[in-house]
Amino acid sequence: MASSFPTRTVVPRNFKLLEELEAAQKGQHEGSVSWGLEANDDMSLSRWVCMIIGPTRTPYEGRIHTLKVHCGDRYPEEPPAVRFQTRINLTGVSANGNVDPKSVPSLRNWNRDMTIHQVLNDIRASMSAKENAKLSQPPEGALYPSQ
Repeated sequence: MASSFPTRTVVPRNFKLLEELEAAQKGQHEGSVSWGLEANDDMSLSRWVCMIIGPTRTPYEGRIHTLKVHCGDRYPEEPPAVRFQTRINLTGVSANGNVDPKSVPSLRNWNRDMTIHQVLNDIRASMSAKENAKLSQPPEGALYPSQ
């Protein structure tokens, strides 16, 4: 007897990450965020380097913020780990640059259909939030120690 439940095709991890890489390379976004592989020979598609341009009329305006994103073996079932390389004062970012998943809507409510692009857009949107409007920022170009 056939099941009355619709079946859903589950896209394998590497296919999902290849789709995300292709979207980044084709520039299928508005340009205020970008992402790509940290190393071209990363066959596991795990380590990504990302960029967010600070929104206008915020303490982040005119700055380019770099981040590292790590997609673990359980991605996209589990969200990626996100860490700023550029020092930043932003709600939800720890003293070493790690982004608290609870502070980013797409990480907090993660599902396998979400993308690195959505995470970056959510972080950029938080830069315009009222609670971040008056935060003084570290000197431009300051970096967190490597981990």
